[in-house]
Amino acid sequence: MTLNSSSDRVRRPGGWLPEQQDELEEWIAGHRERVEARGEDVRLHPVIVEFQELIASDPVVRFYMTEMIEQVPKSKPYRKRHLTSVDQLLRLINEVLTMAPEFSEGGMVTTPLTAILDWTMGTEAGFAAHRDPRIVAMFRKVLDAWCEFLTSEESLYVLNDSPSGWMSEKAQQVVGIDDYQHDPLAEHWGFTSWNDFFARRLTPTSRPVAEPGDDKVIVSACESTPYKISSDVERSSRFWVKGQPYSLDDLLARDESVDQFVGGTVYQAFLSALNYHRWHAPVAGTIVRAYLKDGTYFSEAESEGAEAVEPTVSQSYLAHVSARAIILIQADDPVIGLMAFVPVGMIEVSSCVINPEIVPGHHVNKGDDLGYFQFGGSTECLVFRPGVIDQFALDAIPQPQNPHARAVRVRSKLATARH
Repeated sequence: MTLNSSSDRVRRPGGWLPEQQDELEEWIAGHRERVEARGEDVRLHPVIVEFQELIASDPVVRFYMTEMIEQVPKSKPYRKRHLTSVDQLLRLINEVLTMAPEFSEGGMVTTPLTAILDWTMGTEAGFAAHRDPRIVAMFRKVLDAWCEFLTSEESLYVLNDSPSGWMSEKAQQVVGIDDYQHDPLAEHWGFTSWNDFFARRLTPTSRPVAEPGDDKVIVSACESTPYKISSDVERSSRFWVKGQPYSLDDLLARDESVDQFVGGTVYQAFLSALNYHRWHAPVAGTIVRAYLKDGTYFSEAESEGAEAVEPTVSQSYLAHVSARAIILIQADDPVIGLMAFVPVGMIEVSSCVINPEIVPGHHVNKGDDLGYFQFGGSTECLVFRPGVIDQFALDAIPQPQNPHARAVRVRSKLATARH
């Protein structure tokens, strides 16, 4: 069944799914074949059984789950249908719960749940389903179950030197493993799990802090590619419409500090699959608040229409609705004053972990470790009060027409504050 002949022109930035649609569909087909080869007797994870029970007992959930598979997405360039039923979808997800992402030079799928759900994320029913609190809560449980596996020793099987292993010569070059703390002589380089490897730490000499003695210099909080810079940001706006304008009330979860940021600036950048995934303080200052905000996981902005081929196109929208952390810092520099750092989890990359010492009253130096994305990283926002930014560094200026735009290195110069 041919659904769309334009897939050759689709580009999926971010490195979470293959850039080429054919490679994505080949992965889905191969995953489906593996599951079908195991037959119907495969033991379902308890969280999948719970999901089945929810669908069976709740007619609205059952309607959403069924229709999001039966409908054909207008914003996804699929050439054939890979999902056929709710039961099949759950079995495809069940298989992922004992898998860890493997390395691949081409056709990489580092977010397998998104690959499976991608079709549903572009249908009318899917847009509603992935915002429904009952379904969102169930996917949270699915992600927790997968996270448990990825934090276990069993997930280390992908840390080997085979062509699909993260210790292979090619993977070492792509990851830049020498920049990170590891024991080259130890089994699995001394990492205790996939998540331990993914949240690996830099060596003391990697990514030095730009101008540590100058509080006017703001550094990049993440290793991320510039996405958008918006000025004169409003307290409240329709963030779900075309262009996805920022709405501070929603972005900051109605934090009491919102008034201070109205009319200010938001800088947003996204992390790719192979980027470093820890967060660092963009300024020296004192922690005012640091907390987690629950949200959606597989929701997309349908306002982007056919351009919304994957969540990276919906980044501004997702910063308002996805699971995220909110960290408010009172900068030592009085011109910067209060600022906010918001790391946002997109799709299954949704576990934000704030370091235990990052609590109100704790002072951080510019470049200090704040926390990390557990399995992954996605997008991050820095929010500044009006009149703070003098200029952004050239590397921090978004290049939307450049598919090969480079990530700004963490702790490198991002912007300077006014004097």
